[in-house]
Amino acid sequence: MTTTMRSTAAKKVPMTSLRKTALVAGIFYLITFVSIPTLALYGPVKDHPDWILGSGGHTAVLVGGFLEVIVALAGIGTAVTLYPVVKRQNEGLALGFVTARVLEAVMIFTGVVSLLSLLTLKQDLGGANAAALVTVGASHVAVYNWTFLLSQSLMPGINAVLLGSLMYRSRLVPRVIPLMGLIGGPLLIIAVFATLFGQHSSLGGLAGLPVIPVAAWEFSLGVWLTVKGFKPSPITAEMTAPSTPLAYSGAAI
Repeated sequence: MTTTMRSTAAKKVPMTSLRKTALVAGIFYLITFVSIPTLALYGPVKDHPDWILGSGGHTAVLVGGFLEVIVALAGIGTAVTLYPVVKRQNEGLALGFVTARVLEAVMIFTGVVSLLSLLTLKQDLGGANAAALVTVGASHVAVYNWTFLLSQSLMPGINAVLLGSLMYRSRLVPRVIPLMGLIGGPLLIIAVFATLFGQHSSLGGLAGLPVIPVAAWEFSLGVWLTVKGFKPSPITAEMTAPSTPLAYSGAAI
């Protein structure tokens, strides 16, 4: 039995650095979905203009803000982790993806700060005018709505086009996965601009449909990278090729 255990342990193949990169990137992508509950957590704040005057708790807002901070950091993590790999396909697009992720995170933080500021106002009401507080509260919610539209609707569309192009050309994952992003990304960008020109602060109805393929693209990419890793491709072959020592007159130096 001891011999069997030894042979089994000997057969285990150590995880390569490239596989670790794919695993970390995949986990980061899956983490970006933890903010889904904020749609419900922020409900009382966004749907009730006089929330700031109430005596209810604010735990939901704190939890929502915490989840969105995690999403912002995980988004940067996806770009930083994948950059050394995808830059071998196109460094310009890869750098653009990193920049877009950082910009997305900055806007998410801005939205979180706008809602967390309401907690300070709610706790320090004092003798402030109620109507004025409701107005200030509504302005903070409006800031959040617009930053959400830009950071978590527009930027995912841009990211889908940038990274989707890199993944489709490099064949690092099955092409059907980035194809969802390449289809949904432009449609989502168009929907966001239509929303902007229509002066609405959120996607709704048919305009929100492009969110589905973009979300499917990101989730599928996260699952594939976590479970399978990168597919064999010229990029992976280049990164895993053993370095050849310099030679002179037929003898290694």
